[in-house]
Amino acid sequence: MKRARFIIIGAAGRDFHNFNMLFRDNPDYEVVAFTATQIPFIANRTYPKELSGKLYPRGIKIYDESELPALIKKLKADACILSYSDLNYDTVMHKASIVNAAGAAFILLQPDSTMLKSSKPVIAVCAVRTGSGKSPTTRYVSKLLRKMGVRCVIIRHPMPYGILKEQAVQRFAKLKDLVKYKTTIEEREDYEPHIRNGFVVYSGVDYEKILRKAEREADVVIWDGGNNDFPFIKPDLMITVADPLRAGNELSYYPGEICARIADVIIINKVNSAKKTDVERVKQNLKGINSGAKVLLADSVVSVDNERIIKGSSVLLIEDGPTITHGNMRFGAATVAAKQYGAGTTVDAKKYAVGTIKDTFVRYPALDKELPAMGYSPKQIRDLEATVNRAECDIVLSATPTDIRQIINANKPIVQVSYEIRPHGKEFDSLIEKFVRTKVK
Repeated sequence: MKRARFIIIGAAGRDFHNFNMLFRDNPDYEVVAFTATQIPFIANRTYPKELSGKLYPRGIKIYDESELPALIKKLKADACILSYSDLNYDTVMHKASIVNAAGAAFILLQPDSTMLKSSKPVIAVCAVRTGSGKSPTTRYVSKLLRKMGVRCVIIRHPMPYGILKEQAVQRFAKLKDLVKYKTTIEEREDYEPHIRNGFVVYSGVDYEKILRKAEREADVVIWDGGNNDFPFIKPDLMITVADPLRAGNELSYYPGEICARIADVIIINKVNSAKKTDVERVKQNLKGINSGAKVLLADSVVSVDNERIIKGSSVLLIEDGPTITHGNMRFGAATVAAKQYGAGTTVDAKKYAVGTIKDTFVRYPALDKELPAMGYSPKQIRDLEATVNRAECDIVLSATPTDIRQIINANKPIVQVSYEIRPHGKEFDSLIEKFVRTKVK
């Protein structure tokens, strides 16, 4: 019988996991290509034979998504599977139309079909949009579990932007592991704060192997999600974070609405920065699609490591890259810190951007004065450094979660901005304590 032919449409992460879960050893189907987008520098590679299995002795080619219509015809694809996240519904249907018009079916996979089963209790932290506050929530949960004497290991959503066969399983226990695995700024943003807090983080490509290794050293596994994707591991407690600064997005982005619908607990974060009407709107939207979830409120608390030099100073603002690019946030924690600590003039980062950083501003025209901490390649890191050094300002406020002072050589002081989640009341803590009592042996 002829094998059905598939193209997996992705962005270096969910796409590889879907392949591993459903296609790698399945003789009924053939994946004829991956396509890549959203993340720079990941097209024109190959998913290697070391990871693709015996059915794919030459690996699987990765193309730029712009080639998709031609690939469908050239490779005679029967269907395309959307396998990346944080897309508005117009964009999802636009892609579906492209695929259908080229002669293939368009498929969205059901979450359970891609979830691994763990032998340990699992808490998943996901979100309705990129930049809602997943990682601060994960940090809060992990520290709370530690206070209760529970060993937890964090498994992070993948960001395999390097040599894939060398990234199958990555374990980060010390800061030097960030150098060992040649991590990008984007990876550091998500791994570094957990490591500094004393927790082990796993990531990579082959999540079956990752999960089994993590289980050996944990009482509880925490899934720290990426963008607004649903978890790779079936959770016993599903926490979804919502953002009232983008009210309405919880009902209009894929697959964030799925994360809201399958949640046991929904945290509306950033209440201290949002309008009350927007908080109430998000609350009603969430209750309308998931009446069984516990909906809680939380603040995002901003702090800095050198308050005294901020007041009155002209500042360049650096933010977490994904949050203000494809996450569409109009401002981040650096802007909040500038206002909170009395900074003077905010300079326009676009004016000083060079190279690939300048290209980023062109690709995301909604970006305002803030500088996204883009660092997917050595050249992009050099361009980021040059942009910072060209900026005519007194200081830099950097709200990327990684300490960018360890990555670039700046010609002006950089103040690190941090942000943590602070739930209202004690109900969230009580829910975690109940989880431990009922699930942890």
